[in-house]
Amino acid sequence: MNQRTIAKVVSLAGIGLHMGEEATVTFRPAGPDTGICFRRSDLSGSPEVRVCPENSVDDNDGRRRTILRSRGTEVHTVEHVLAAVTALQIDNIMIEVSGPEVPEPNDGSAAAFVEVLEGAGFVNLDAERKPFVISQPVTYDQDGVQIIGTPHEGLKLGFTIQFDNPVLGTQHLSLEITPESFKKLVAPARTFALYRDVEMLRAQGLIKGGSLKNSVVIKDDGIMNDEPLRFPDEFVRHKILDLLGDLALLGRPLQGHVYAVRSGHQHNVKFVRALVEQHTGPALYDKLLNEVHFDINDVERIMPHRYPFLLVDRILHLEDRKRVVGLKNVTVNEPFFAGHFPGHPIMPAVLIIEAMAQVGGVLLLNTVENPESKLVYFMGIDNAKFRRPVLPGDQLVFDLQLTKLKSRTCKMLGKAFVSGQLVAEAELLSSIVDRDVAPR
Repeated sequence: MNQRTIAKVVSLAGIGLHMGEEATVTFRPAGPDTGICFRRSDLSGSPEVRVCPENSVDDNDGRRRTILRSRGTEVHTVEHVLAAVTALQIDNIMIEVSGPEVPEPNDGSAAAFVEVLEGAGFVNLDAERKPFVISQPVTYDQDGVQIIGTPHEGLKLGFTIQFDNPVLGTQHLSLEITPESFKKLVAPARTFALYRDVEMLRAQGLIKGGSLKNSVVIKDDGIMNDEPLRFPDEFVRHKILDLLGDLALLGRPLQGHVYAVRSGHQHNVKFVRALVEQHTGPALYDKLLNEVHFDINDVERIMPHRYPFLLVDRILHLEDRKRVVGLKNVTVNEPFFAGHFPGHPIMPAVLIIEAMAQVGGVLLLNTVENPESKLVYFMGIDNAKFRRPVLPGDQLVFDLQLTKLKSRTCKMLGKAFVSGQLVAEAELLSSIVDRDVAPR
């Protein structure tokens, strides 16, 4: 199945549920492999925040909304719009917001988002969809919350809520998620809150834009809204809506079955990270260590570096224009150990980044014809962090995700692991240049 985007620009306006600020959200078409991205049009330079696990905020203190953050720029309460975008199988879209929070355009559900996006129409793109496939069971169990992910041909979500309030009580529901089922059975379900929690939430600086127009407020003897419940189990349906929006933080369409019990946004975000860790982290690296996508001969064919500065031994996994996993065996015979440091050998942090960049260079040069005639130049390094020393005998596994490729300039998110433990990470900005015209 091919990726798709919307056919034209559409907008809607509303008030943010928690911050109470009026804002407009504008949906714009985006090209292949752009992914889902937010743009803060109210800030200088209109900074963008990509929807991906790295940008999800897990220090949310139970504040009942999902937040994205990148380089100090935040977008709040993204779960409803992400649920609509994901359910409608939109792979690439720019969501422009004129404030810090995605506004609630109507009634605290996702129905208005579905309506405006369907009104924009859809366009298939010349690129294959790349789903995140749950290939093995993943279990999250913390603070009485359970979330389980298992393999499944499509996308199925289930939820159980358990409240001591007699109106809410215990509700269960499992649904196959398709554009049609979401539109009919999930999107109309509204945000809800217990009346006894309202003052507490306001004291926390939340629900400034909350009202009986955009949320269902529940007392022990019934709901306070004039409009009756849209479904007998509307509350658990809304929790499925929230779960779908939070699972969109994967940055790719999900294929699998996820069932949650008593979960909220904080736990959903942590489950997303557990999914990524199990399927693209140490467990995957252990499986890849016996595989060879490119051996050293292939690496030397693609890369211009040679001894003593070739710091890639093998490419374990490569997804074209998407991701690369590479290996560096760190031996005591590395020339830099002679001076860094005598009697206490530690791999220099700058060379860890260099090795990371070389692995990324294989991914980049693999996208062009005649890679032997090209070079990859560093343009910037951001958010570099080093977690622990790299020592002789370590195997460094580098995992780089290509997040932006425009003309010959690209951005990658890189991580380095030793025995499954994160040792370094950085954001790398690079450019491909012709070797014969490169400055000397």
